[in-house]
Amino acid sequence: MKLKKILMIAAVTVTSLMSAHQAMAAIALDRTRAIFNGNEKSVSLNIENQHSDLPYLAQAWLEDEQGNKINSPLVVVPPVQRIEAGMKSQVKIQAIPAVAQLPQDRESLFYFNVREIPPRSEKSNVLQLAIQTKIKLFYRPDAVIARRIDLENPWQQKLTLTRQGNQYVVNNPTPYYVTLAEGQSKVKGKPVEGFKPLMLAPQSSETLGGTASAFGSNPILTYVNDYGGHPQLAFSCSGDSCVVTKIIDEES
Repeated sequence: MKLKKILMIAAVTVTSLMSAHQAMAAIALDRTRAIFNGNEKSVSLNIENQHSDLPYLAQAWLEDEQGNKINSPLVVVPPVQRIEAGMKSQVKIQAIPAVAQLPQDRESLFYFNVREIPPRSEKSNVLQLAIQTKIKLFYRPDAVIARRIDLENPWQQKLTLTRQGNQYVVNNPTPYYVTLAEGQSKVKGKPVEGFKPLMLAPQSSETLGGTASAFGSNPILTYVNDYGGHPQLAFSCSGDSCVVTKIIDEES
């Protein structure tokens, strides 16, 4: 009897794991990050119900940098909508007058969330998952809107490294957030042990995980650009200071 009970529990566990694996997100976004330029009244995100048979509700909201739900200075319209199977729709993020209270000399960080709500199942004893997607939303006031020259000469190349003991401190002198996804000692090399992805706030500094010895004198840092791409910054060090000498595209 005890063995039978164990087997039943195991079967339920395996079934649950398989169901969770198969229950991929039905509601999908068209991007991994969003940019809201200060000279625009709103920005629209495309969402799609990728389920072939069932309609889903899409519930959307914004959070501040600390993860608190907000209704100002940006709002989501509509907060809830029904999307039929296989269909696409849009969510609009709008600015209200309070947006003028945000810093005007640097980016501000928010988070856009969308949660899928499946239709009620007609079957009993069915576990339904409400999968939630969360992406970064950057508000850029007029003074720091990225121009064509900024895209051709990315601001991330202004990052510098300073060696302190056996660690590197990365310095971000720009008015933009910079996300560093990976660290290596050479192009196409193995990730530096101890490195952890991090996001640098505008005009801030952070200590990199991993030792300076592991990075060597020509560190490589991979960053995430506006389009979700992962170019690499190639540094050259002299003494305790390192500067970017070139940017390596993903295709290189």
